[in-house]
Amino acid sequence: MNKIAVIYWSGTGNTETMAKSIAKGIKEADLFYISDFDKAQIDQYDKIAFGCPSMGAEELEESEFEPFFKSIEDKLSSKKIALFGSYGWGDGEWMRNWEERVTNVGGILFNEGLIINGEPEDLTTCEEFGNLFSKM
Repeated sequence: MNKIAVIYWSGTGNTETMAKSIAKGIKEADLFYISDFDKAQIDQYDKIAFGCPSMGAEELEESEFEPFFKSIEDKLSSKKIALFGSYGWGDGEWMRNWEERVTNVGGILFNEGLIINGEPEDLTTCEEFGNLFSKM
């Protein structure tokens, strides 16, 4: 089994654009908006790319994404995890904190999280990120 899921939340469409490009780079990924993913499916995937933009004071989106991520966090041990998202301010603290959470529960983190300031214009970076993640 080498199934890959790309699961994301997007408010403005920037992280959604990134998610679709990352899935395109992976080639055979199941793409889910956060509300369309059933937490019971988590065990079906060896690799998961999670996408969420920076919100507020550099945090994960708190009404849908944070509760979802917290509810599956303990199931990420030994899974290969990629993180991505867009931001409009700050220095990426939300991504560093998120990476730490993944490694603290035993997830195998793929590189550094991919962050893009504002609207993603060159989607090649996202496609390459997905392609490299698929080969991890």
